[in-house]
Amino acid sequence: MSGIFITFEGIDGCGKTTQLGMLAALLAAHSIPHIVTREPGGTKIGNKIRQIVLDNSNQNLASTTELLLYAADRAQHVCEELLPALADNKIVLCDRYTDSTVAYQSYGRNLPKNLIDQLNNIATNGLTPDLTLLFDLEVEQAEHRMSSNNSERNKDRLENEQRDFHQRVRQAYLNLAKEFPQRFIIISTAESQENVFQKVCRFVIPKIQTIYPNFSK
Repeated sequence: MSGIFITFEGIDGCGKTTQLGMLAALLAAHSIPHIVTREPGGTKIGNKIRQIVLDNSNQNLASTTELLLYAADRAQHVCEELLPALADNKIVLCDRYTDSTVAYQSYGRNLPKNLIDQLNNIATNGLTPDLTLLFDLEVEQAEHRMSSNNSERNKDRLENEQRDFHQRVRQAYLNLAKEFPQRFIIISTAESQENVFQKVCRFVIPKIQTIYPNFSK
């Protein structure tokens, strides 16, 4: 038996992190073994990388440097956190993974996708998600949410990118969902958090029940 690897993807401000937290709380309430993690920053080493790539003072960070930092974070994350948790039959809930790199660095930064695919393969050692939840939202709505919900928090370096950058990232995600329909589930987050979570449960619970059959909402 092995665990289940579920990734949460979407543009900044789409609400994916909130939904991940709600699912984690449900798993905890039912004593389902799980971990909550993120990229970048799922390890102590990764947190140092996260500080570099998201720091607004690093405006001169080259796109290729940014890509390689994300790959380094992922390699450490897979080795230190993801593979051990899955081997221990845990449910892994990960806020961003390889699809984020394709969306942000290929479509957003216009770096070659074949290069990114190669780096992702090296960094992950072939580990792919069992299920990817793509939380989709119009860029303008996401911007409004971030402004309303985080008025006291400064936006990070990527959140501060221009609207057309985030438009390209959103389109990249939608393209990836078409390319990998067996793995991706698109969930609109234009509704209330509870309605969105109902949809999350509809897709996630049957997957988790394959190894924890007594799990239910």
